[in-house]
Parts: sequence; structure tokens; C-alpha cells
Amino acid sequence: MAAITVVSSPGKVLLAGGYLVLDPAFSGVVVSTSARFYTAVRDIVDDAHARAGRPIEIRVRSPQFVDATWIYFITFDVFGVRVEQAVNDPETWVSSNKFVHLALQRTLTLALEAQSAGALQNRLSYGLDITIAGDNDFYSQRAQLAARNLPPTLASLSQLPPFTPTGVRLSDVHKTGLGSSAALITSLISGLLLHLNVIPRDSFATEGGTQSASQGRRLAHNLSQYVHCFAQGKVGSGFDVSAAVFGSQLYTRFDPAVLQPLMSEEALISQPILPTVSPSNIAWNYRVEPFKLPPLTRLMLADVDAGSDTPSLVGRVLKWRQESSATATALWDALDKLNQALSKTLLQISELHARDPAAYAKTVKYLSTLQSVQVCVEPPAALSRSHFDDQWLANPNMSESDQQIIEAFCEAHLLSEGVRAKMREMGTLAGVPIEPPEQTELLDACISGAGVIGGGVPGAGGYDAIWLLVFEPLQCSPDDLPSRRVEYVWSKWTGLDVSPLSASESVAKGVRVEDVAAVPGLQTLVDAPW
Repeated sequence: MAAITVVSSPGKVLLAGGYLVLDPAFSGVVVSTSARFYTAVRDIVDDAHARAGRPIEIRVRSPQFVDATWIYFITFDVFGVRVEQAVNDPETWVSSNKFVHLALQRTLTLALEAQSAGALQNRLSYGLDITIAGDNDFYSQRAQLAARNLPPTLASLSQLPPFTPTGVRLSDVHKTGLGSSAALITSLISGLLLHLNVIPRDSFATEGGTQSASQGRRLAHNLSQYVHCFAQGKVGSGFDVSAAVFGSQLYTRFDPAVLQPLMSEEALISQPILPTVSPSNIAWNYRVEPFKLPPLTRLMLADVDAGSDTPSLVGRVLKWRQESSATATALWDALDKLNQALSKTLLQISELHARDPAAYAKTVKYLSTLQSVQVCVEPPAALSRSHFDDQWLANPNMSESDQQIIEAFCEAHLLSEGVRAKMREMGTLAGVPIEPPEQTELLDACISGAGVIGGGVPGAGGYDAIWLLVFEPLQCSPDDLPSRRVEYVWSKWTGLDVSPLSASESVAKGVRVEDVAAVPGLQTLVDAPW
């Protein structure tokens, strides 16, 4: 059997920093998800003699979709390496995938710049067989659950087979907003860089932010950012690719100017890639600081079947910022302070756990049974517990250690509610539904429940999704978990069509190398005949 390289990359949720993350003056709180994209790369195992004299072939498939197989022929000439999609019959419709095509084209071009033409041709001599698959949470599973007469619950989602076929073409799938295109491109490019020996095999062995990242991981990041931006036709903030590469983080974007030399069609032929995307290029000034959610908490995500046009929302907010500069600057500065305080508080909670895990676990179990605070009808000008009926601190018998932990969680709750208030204010001023009234009603109902720390609308907001952070205590019966109570609220909700996602925060940080046999369902996809 041919040697196989399998790499995965996580999806993302932008908990705080929507819109602000577009500006390098601000940072965003990004959580990587347990939902991952997988790319398996191996040499084509056909008879080598049968392939003699034929063009180098790369076969790519995404088995979860209809008509999702793409065959490319690779040729070398004086201009470099060419990647052309095969079309057997010009009269027959053939699907295309610009993300995959560009990822192959640009990665092979970089490989040619980093190696000799002979070395790359030798590495590609058998051709490549590539399988790409995303965990179920990247796509709405409503149709699959309905076909099985299952309700939209976490228990039902667990009954679906891994990599469930969507039954539709890629262009028709309903995505859930976890950053599927960024995770796909990152896993594909990282897998190719490893398989073609452009970066060392241990490039993804170390985790952490940019300070501890290997050169190979940084190269995978820079190249993935470039390909993702080129495929989308613009240089975005890049937090989705950064999460796919590095995992959960506090993210500050790179200067878009670093990619301008490569963003034209002419640059595909005239400009070398490596000088721009090399980790040694100091123009890559993004910052990634490690982040994680507190122990014994769980990120809950829900897909809301209403939909928002994210580019339209972003365009209107940026237009308002330009037209109302003074108001927007004051609001963004205030929102940034809340975002930074929230991330700092959540990290401090992890430190409290490290100091006394037993006391922390006991306190979490206690808090999981209580409602946090009453939801404010009008957000206070300055966050203060005097504005709230705080039940978490009502126990007179708590120790000093317990009180520190409870106060930190109270602070996280207040700050997350403050972020929501400022995001709603921005939406009102810009005339954009960042947290629409329907979403506000749903979130208020969830956050007022026992054991819920906070929540919000991720990223640019709108009607697409919500996130919640809940307690996940040890030694607690399933029926008593806060997540079960949240699910009940979702199941009875009539204002919006709410369906849970099974993803939570990823334990692994960013890109990782996988054992194909250890990923349920993946070996079957890889071994399936073409």
C-alpha cells in the first residue's frame, strides 16, 4: 500500500472581535472547533507500467458531495509547473473547485521554487490520490436527521455516520459558518507540503502561538492565507485560516499589503511565491497569542436556519465607520476594552483551576445549578454588579478560594453581556442586524438558564448562529448538565429554527498529522474505488 499523509485542520468561532478583527489595531478571541477538515494524500496505486508515458495526474475527491471529483494534469515547462483540470468531453458539464485548483497550483509552484524540478517531478511521478472530507458539523444536518425521523438534538447528531453524505452538489450545501473553506485549504496545503517534503515531517509536532511555531507551520499559514484570499478575490482578516493553523488564540491580523504582489492574475505567471510567503518575510506582522476556554466549561454552538449575507453586513458596517468616524472610533475602542477584558478573565479562570483543581471543580458543580444573574433590560454605562441580582455570590458560607473563582465567572458573564450590548449598539447605528431582536430573545432565554456563563452571535453576527459557554461539571448526571437544559430551550423554541452542532473547543491546537485508521470513517473513504 502506498504511503499516506493525513492532515487535519479545525474550524473556528469568533467569540469576540467581530468587525474589529479587520483592523490590525484590534484583536479577536478565536476558538478552534473539534469539527475538522481532513486531507489524505497518497501516490496513485495503479500499475506504474500502465502509467508510463502518461501525464502526471492528481485526482481529488470530496465523497460527501455529488459530482465532487476533479482530475488535474501536471506539466512542467520553462514558465514553471502547470495544473490543468482534465475535461474528457467539452460538451459534458464538469464541476470545478477553484479552492482546490488554486491550492494545488500555488503549492506545486512553491514546491518547485523550494526544490529542484527533478526532485518535484520524481516525487509526483506516480501521481497523487487526494481525498478531502469535513466533519458533519461544517454542514447543516437537518435533511439527514429528518430522513431518519430524528429530532435536532446532540444525541441524534451522534447517530449520524461520520462524514455523512450531503446528497447535494458542493455549491448547494447549507454551511454552518465554521470556516469550512479555510479549514479545507489549510488541511490540503499542509498535507501537500508534508507529502512533497517541502517542510519537515515534524512541522506540526509543536503547538502554541507564533512564538513557538515551527517554520513549517508558519509557511503553511502564510501560503494558506494567500490561497484563501486569492480564491475569495480579496484579502480578509485571516482569523479563520489562523485558527485552522494555530488553534484557539487571540488574533491580530497581518497588514494586507504583504499579499498585494501576488493578488493579480498576472502574478500567477510572473511572480515567485516563496519570497512573499516565506516565514522570514518580516512583512507578515500578524500576532497569535495562545488562548483556551476555562476547564470544566463547554462551548455550545447552534445553527440558526435563517441566514445572513456576511459580506453585505461587513460592507455596511465599514461604510458607517467611515461616515461616522468619531462615533465609530469611540464605540470600537470601548468594545475592544471589553473584548480584551473578557479574554483576560477567561485565561485567569484557567489559572485559578491550576492553583486548586479540587476547589475549582466543586465550585463549578455548585454554579452549574444556579442562574447567573438577571438579564439587564438596559445595559449599564459601566459594568457593575450593583446593576444585577447576582445569585452566584449569594452563598455566605463560601471560602475565599471559592469566592475568587465565582467572582471571576461573574466577571466573565458581565463582560460577555457588555460585548453583546456594544455589538447591538453598533448594529443599530450602522443599520445592520448584528444581533437581531429574534437572536436577542433566544440568547436571553438561554443565558438566563442555570449554569450558563455567557453567549453571543459569532463573527459578524446576523441570523446564522449563536454560541454559549456553559459549565460542564464532573460527576454530574446527563440530565442535570447545563447543556441538557440549553438543548431543551432550543428544542422548544419557535421564533427561529435552531439546530445544535456537536462541535466544542478543539483540544488539539490547529493543524495536526493524523493516523488514518484512528479517524472513524476516514479509511473507508480513502479506500473506496474511484
